[in-house]
Amino acid sequence: MSVLVLNTGSSTVKYELIDVETGERQAKGLVERIGEEEGLLTHDNGSVKDRFADHEAALKAILQVLGDISPEAVGHRVVHGGERFREAVVVDEEVIAAVERLAPLAPLHNPVNVAGIRVAQRAFPGVPQVAVFDTAFHHTLPPHASTYAVPREWQVRRFGFHGTSCAYVAERASAMLGRGLSQTNLIVLHLGNGASATAIRAGRSADTSMGLTPMEGLVMGTRSGDVDPGLAGYLARTRGIDADEALTRDSGLLALAGVSDMRAVRQRADDGDQDARLAREVYCHRIRKYVGAYYAVLGRVDAIVFTGGVGEHDSGVRAMSMAGLDRLGITLDPARNDEPSTGERAVSAPDGEVAVLVIPTDEEWEIARQTVTAIRNMPAR
Repeated sequence: MSVLVLNTGSSTVKYELIDVETGERQAKGLVERIGEEEGLLTHDNGSVKDRFADHEAALKAILQVLGDISPEAVGHRVVHGGERFREAVVVDEEVIAAVERLAPLAPLHNPVNVAGIRVAQRAFPGVPQVAVFDTAFHHTLPPHASTYAVPREWQVRRFGFHGTSCAYVAERASAMLGRGLSQTNLIVLHLGNGASATAIRAGRSADTSMGLTPMEGLVMGTRSGDVDPGLAGYLARTRGIDADEALTRDSGLLALAGVSDMRAVRQRADDGDQDARLAREVYCHRIRKYVGAYYAVLGRVDAIVFTGGVGEHDSGVRAMSMAGLDRLGITLDPARNDEPSTGERAVSAPDGEVAVLVIPTDEEWEIARQTVTAIRNMPAR
C-alpha cells in the first residue's frame, strides 16, 4: 500500500510517499516558512522559493510537485487526541469535529492538522484518510502518572506527546538489544526544538515529561519546560505578561542564549559566550534529572535512547546529560559518542550495564504503518 504521510506543523509541512510493503520512499519533501514573505519547498533533491500564504497553499504546491502520483491512503500526524483517541483512526466528519474541539489543548497544531486533512480530502476523493495522534502512545500512563493534584471538576490530566517517535524508537531499541519489546525497559529522550523524556516499561508508556500541553518537562527551543506554577500569576501581577505566550514562544534556549536552535547555541558556547554555556548546562541538567527520576519509576533500565535532531547529532549534549550517572550503570564511551555517524548505534561503554543508544527517529514510517493498520482494522460494511 502506497501511503502519503502529511506532517503539518505550525509553519511547515513535511511529506513523504511510502510503499509500506517494500519500505520504498517514493517521494519526500518539506515546505518551510509558511506565511512568511519567502517560503521554501524542498522536494527530493531540488528546491523552490515561493510565498506560501497559508497551509492550503503549501499543500497545493506539494500536490503539484507530486504530479500524477496517487496514494492509496493518506496518513496525517495530529498532535492532540485528548481522552478520546487512543489509536490511529480513519477520518470522517465526526473525527474532524472532535479534533477541532481539542484545539484549545494544541492551538498551534490541531487547526493546521485539520487543514491538511481537508486539503487532502479534496485532492484525493475516495482515498482513506487516517489520523495518527502524538498522544495515543501515552494512553497507557497509569492514573498515578497521568493525574494532576488539582480539583477533579477542572477535568485536566497529563497526556504526553512525541508518542509516534517513541513507538518507533522503542521497537528499534528492542531489536538492537536482541530482546522482545515486552521484555524491555527504556528511557527515550526525544530532543529537538520540542523535547521530552519518556519512561517505557515493556513497550508501554509508564511516565512522560510533557503533560496537558507540550510545555511541561524538559527545556526546549522556545518553551520553558518545568517552572513554578506560581510564575504565571506573578508575571501577570507585576509585569502584565501573558505567561502562556511567554513560556511557549519566548522562553527555553531562546531566553537563555538568545537563539533557539541548539546548533547556534553550541557554536556560541564554543566561541566563549557564557550565556550559551549556561543554556547548555541548564538544558542537560534537566535531562539528567529526568533520567534519574525515570530510572526510579522503572526500577530497571535496559537502555537510554537519544533521538530527535539534538539527540541524534549533538554528542556534547549526550555527554553532559549522562555525566555522573556511572553509579546507575550508565557510562558513555567517548570515542563512540563522538563518532560522526548518522545511523543507529550504541555510544555506551562496552561493559556498561545500561546501553546508551542513538536511534534516528522515523515518524513518517510509523505514521504510514499505523495508517495501514487502521484501514485494515476498519469494520466491514
